Amino acid sequence: MRYVVYGAGAVGGVIGSRLHLAGVPTTLVARGDHLRAVRERGLLLDTAAGTETVDVPARGSAAEVDWTDDTVVLLTVKSHQTAAALDDLAAHAPAGSVVVSAQNGVANEAAVLRRFAATYSICVMLPSAHVDPGVVVQQCWPVPGILDVGRFPGGVDDVAEAVAADLRAAGFGSQTRPDVMAWKYRKLVMNLANGVSATCRPGGEGFDELVRRAREEGEQAIAAAGVAMVSAAEDAARRGDLLQSRPRDDRTRGGSTWQSISRGTGDVEIDYLAGEVVLLGRLHGVPTPVNELLQQVTADLARRHGPVASLDPAALLERLSRGF
Repeated sequence: MRYVVYGAGAVGGVIGSRLHLAGVPTTLVARGDHLRAVRERGLLLDTAAGTETVDVPARGSAAEVDWTDDTVVLLTVKSHQTAAALDDLAAHAPAGSVVVSAQNGVANEAAVLRRFAATYSICVMLPSAHVDPGVVVQQCWPVPGILDVGRFPGGVDDVAEAVAADLRAAGFGSQTRPDVMAWKYRKLVMNLANGVSATCRPGGEGFDELVRRAREEGEQAIAAAGVAMVSAAEDAARRGDLLQSRPRDDRTRGGSTWQSISRGTGDVEIDYLAGEVVLLGRLHGVPTPVNELLQQVTADLARRHGPVASLDPAALLERLSRGF
């Protein structure tokens, strides 16, 4: 199969690079300075083994892609960018295209299914970074990440098996999972730390408490919604010791939300992380004050281009005690 990786940032850039290096026909869709840099110099893949320039084709939109009947879209934009990406894909990709959501959060798959019948999902365990135009950083070596695949809303078929096989050929750990969304809900709980790490000074008093309480609210809201979710033990067993992380510098130490604020993008996907728990809580009568506060302060910090990880976690806990 051929792949269009729509969104060539940290996750998409690493996946697209590794597929291309494995000889799998791959095209990236990127934008702005990042697109210009990749077109001019290639995509620089920075790994623990060194750097490699990957001469992978890059396009600015779905309109520029040479579509074929066997093209698979790996959707790797942030969740708040999904609607615009789907508008572009729906206008230019074949109606029967396979679209695979390789994104954080759990709302993207339903949005994709509204536009494309052949919708699949990947639970992404891929520590990576994108802080400079034309450069992506693969944080783990030698296995770059774990990318388990399933059909949405559930099941496994020949397409899922083929995608998993291609990802394995590119060096990733990849299994097919009929219950892939149960794994993505567990990943959502883990990602509830994103708002804390992106906004709060690391190691400050109250940092770990905010993470603990955010995740506890997530567990409670998901349980109240009756949504299937694998256990933390199952998730830990899947990860095992596969993901060997390299040392990180100050520019790449944070997760995806941290990187968005660090780059000054002005927006973040927090509405689909902490905000997803807030939504479930409101729908099912579960209080989620920690995630509500994190949703607010993370979005505010991004909008005003504030410095990453600059808030006092103890002050946020104090606001919570006052009902903020």
